[in-house]
Amino acid sequence: MHEHRVHIYYEDTDHSGVVYHANYLKYFERAREHLIGVRELRRLLEEDGVGFVVYKADLTYRQGAVFGDEVTIRTEVEMESAYRAIFHQRALRGEELLVDAKIHLVCVDADKKLVRLPPSALTAIVQP
Repeated sequence: MHEHRVHIYYEDTDHSGVVYHANYLKYFERAREHLIGVRELRRLLEEDGVGFVVYKADLTYRQGAVFGDEVTIRTEVEMESAYRAIFHQRALRGEELLVDAKIHLVCVDADKKLVRLPPSALTAIVQP
């Protein structure tokens, strides 16, 4: 399991003072980036010519974070196949579940064709 902390700023909130729902996708993306690593993501793109794309995103909103909150994004990864990784991600305020998500990622080449997840990416994902 990987954890990434997010501080909630005023700019993250909507007119009611609650985090705008789409911002959780940004938080989950940042957590995945920290899990895989910027160097590995850049290397995959520049050397292997592949990149990750979101194939499917399923989010359930339970509570909203507010300005000043510290939110923890917990990530666990399930390898569904040689082509798809499912990132189980949860946004928590302390131990209170705010948002529960399953983000399915696949790798594509420069022509946007589906390719197997590269071994180096698999290593980064399953052994952070």
